[in-house]
Amino acid sequence: MDLSRERDPEILRQAALILERENERLVKRALELQREIERLKGSDPEALVLKLQILEEQLSRSRQEMFGRSSEKLAREAASLPDRKPQKGHGPTPQPELPIVEQVHLLDEADRTCPKCGGDLQVWENQYEESDEITVIERKFHITRHKRQKYRCSCQSCVETAPGPLKLFDGARYSIDFAVDVAVAKYADHSPLERQVKMMEREGLKTTSQSLWDQTHALYQVLNSLGDRIHQAVLSSPVVFADETPWRMLVKKEGGNWYIWGVASDKLACYRAFDSRSKKAAEDLLSGYRGTVVADGYSAYGSLARDGPVTLAGCWTHARRYFFEAKDNYPAECGWFLEKIGELYAAEGLVPAGDNLELRRKLREERSWAVVDEIHRHATSLISDLRTLRGSGLFKALQYLLNQWGPLTVFLGEPNVPLDNNAAERALRGVVLGRKNHLGSKSSRGASVTAFFYTIMESCKLCGIDPRQYLRNAACAYLTGHGDTFPLPGHLPPESTTA
Repeated sequence: MDLSRERDPEILRQAALILERENERLVKRALELQREIERLKGSDPEALVLKLQILEEQLSRSRQEMFGRSSEKLAREAASLPDRKPQKGHGPTPQPELPIVEQVHLLDEADRTCPKCGGDLQVWENQYEESDEITVIERKFHITRHKRQKYRCSCQSCVETAPGPLKLFDGARYSIDFAVDVAVAKYADHSPLERQVKMMEREGLKTTSQSLWDQTHALYQVLNSLGDRIHQAVLSSPVVFADETPWRMLVKKEGGNWYIWGVASDKLACYRAFDSRSKKAAEDLLSGYRGTVVADGYSAYGSLARDGPVTLAGCWTHARRYFFEAKDNYPAECGWFLEKIGELYAAEGLVPAGDNLELRRKLREERSWAVVDEIHRHATSLISDLRTLRGSGLFKALQYLLNQWGPLTVFLGEPNVPLDNNAAERALRGVVLGRKNHLGSKSSRGASVTAFFYTIMESCKLCGIDPRQYLRNAACAYLTGHGDTFPLPGHLPPESTTA
């Protein structure tokens, strides 16, 4: 049976249970053989116990990855939770953006008779029973036939024609609005082109995925320099967040998996597609940046910090994640670190939203310094006792923590540096959702188009503006020669481009 093609949930569940039982049988057999080998070698019984413990931990981790929950939230004791009354639904969600269309309902002529006296019922002016109903107006496609009026002079020497609409390229059959709609549907709403083709066919338009791709590519060609401007604006920030995620190439000749690299500030995000996860790709992404880069423990960022003007700040969320993954096998040790890292975040939570740098600096000096110092002393002491458990989850967690200690402590002296790289991970969620829905790109050109549109969509999301309206206004500005002065998403008030 080819499980990669199976779609029946019950069959997949049964297969998973069979595989789990087989996995447990093989691990038990491996443990028996390991005991026999160690006995024949005359090894120390305590060393054997440690090796068996690591094997059992690996089995537990595999089971958690297959069947456990992915959340990293710690379960609270039931006794510590306050009693909550069951929620009885919620009120209507306010809809301030929706237009209101009034529809008056009248009685039929036959019903305008009083049931008591038989007299005629008269209209009671301005008296209604009102209720609101949210409805949908069907999207419709139509052909706009542009008729450009011609003019001529009686002298027969001059003929003028009225200008037509702006187009992405000469002879374009589809409008700018159509191209923008396709791009937003794919890169903001993660709807593949083939799916859009089927939706459009139900709505009366017959087209192809190639035609839709041509529209997005034409829009990209018009606006490509806008992505470069956003990139430079991000790199002008004193603190940026960097991360990367795989991006599949659907055609083998393009080199297999690529990567979408992202760098973000508080209001803008920029993406670039590269065919590797190398230091060179990181250099191209950061392009001579001089400032603080908040990133995970990937070595490419560390190399930039060693060889260039970049200051690398570490991510406490990544450090916490290792302890969280190992807590089931080492509850006491990992629980202590999770609690202390929680104290760091609790101190950050005391700072109100906004640029309260002095308050953040004060709280870090008064609270965070002591907690960080305690974490370091305990980790240094504990790892020396775990040399024989090098393959364990706890050892890996401590190793990551201490290897990243320099970057992890940068935030103590820089109040504008956050504790973690969560901003970059959030900015990459759109890319990951897109990868799950439309799988990847067929060419390097397609990957570049993808990176550009995610730059626009995610930047608009960070700024709270409508990407559809922003793209349309930007296309019109670039087509009329005003692209260089068109404002970036972070320089527009939210209401200026809200649909």
